Order: sequence, then C-alpha cells, then structure tokens
Amino acid sequence: MAIAQVEGGKIVESASAESLAKGTQKKSNSTVDKDQFLQLLVAQMKYQDPLEPTSNTEYISQYATFSELEQMQNMSASLELARASQLVGQEVLIEVADSSGRTTVVQGNVDYVVYENNKAYLSINGDLYSMDDLQTVADPAYLAAYKKAAEWLNDYNKLPALATLGIDNKEAVEALNETYRNMTDYEKKFITDDYVSGLKKYVDKMEELKLAAEQSGDDSDDDDGTEEGADKVEGAG
Repeated sequence: MAIAQVEGGKIVESASAESLAKGTQKKSNSTVDKDQFLQLLVAQMKYQDPLEPTSNTEYISQYATFSELEQMQNMSASLELARASQLVGQEVLIEVADSSGRTTVVQGNVDYVVYENNKAYLSINGDLYSMDDLQTVADPAYLAAYKKAAEWLNDYNKLPALATLGIDNKEAVEALNETYRNMTDYEKKFITDDYVSGLKKYVDKMEELKLAAEQSGDDSDDDDGTEEGADKVEGAG
C-alpha cells in the first residue's frame, strides 16, 4: 500500500507517481489507434457531400497512410523497449518535474523494466519511472568521482577569503589538501585548474601562518628565559 506525503493539507505526489502519470498522459495525448482512425473514417463517409462523394481510392490511400504511420509508431516503441532492456543493471539519473515546476532527481540502479501499452517503465530503488524522464546513464565510477568532487568543491567554498584566513582554519585547509592528494588521477579531472591553484594558495598561506605562530611561541620562550636570567644576575649581585 502506497503512502502519500501531505504538505500544507495537500497530498504531494511522489516523483515516481509524477513520472508514471506523465508517461500515461503523454501516450494518451499523442497516440491515435486504429479504432479511432476507423471511427474518423466512418464519420467522414457518413457526412460527406453526396454530390461530391469521396472516391474509394482516396479512402484506401488514407488507410494506407495511417497503416504506415502505425508501423512507424510500433517500430519506435520497439526501439524504446529494446533500449530500456539494455539499461537493466545500469546506473541512471531520472529527473522528474511536478506540476509546480519543482524538479526531483532520482539516482539508482535499474533493477528491471516493465512494459505496458508499448511504454517502458524503469524500476529504480523500488519505484517505477517513465523512460521519458531518463536524464543520464553513467558508469558508477563516473558518478562516484563526480559526487566526491562535488563534496570537495562544497568544502572548498566554505573556506574564508584568502586574505582573512586564520590559524583556526588549519584543520579545514589540511583536510581539503589531504583529500585532494588522495584522489585518483581520474577523480582529479573533475577539479578545474582554478580550484587546484586556489588550494595551493591556501596551503602556502597556512604554512606561513603556522610558521609565524611557531616563531611567536619561540619568541615568548626566549623572553621568559631572558627575564629569568636577569633576575638571577640581579639576585646574585
């Protein structure tokens, strides 16, 4: 039993439900089947001008044209079903837009494909989605590298401006640098040269801050030693 989400007293359809509804609506709005064509043909024959009746040849021509169109639609549906079958086991991104324009992105493995009325529906994370909402088919390694780079960039953008960098940002800068150093060459391709250059500036600036902090600590120790030595000399005198 499906449980609908409620927000503000209104039922909010899931991304799967939105996708299925759009897939069904698209088919019903765009497809004219043989029965509908025959009904139109009978209506045309019934209401034709008796003084200028349509010839049998024209009717046959119209039916032949429709038969060709029907064959093309069937071929297109067959190609879609074949394409959907090849997606089983693949990592995909589904992008569903609801009636309010809000977009939901669903990522996951295609477990199986359901065929209904010449339409293909992909099962992802236990829910069905229309093939019409398929956005991306990608290798899992690509998506993992992309996600890792996105998280790295998010952490990078949290750093303060270089001019205001302080010693208290030491852990963040070092963690960012360590993550980048441990990336594979493939993962590093997702980080642009501008960010790599920016990281180097942060690392260099942090090294300067650390050195300054160490020197400041050494100076304090020296001062303490000097004062103690002076006291000893004064006491001895």
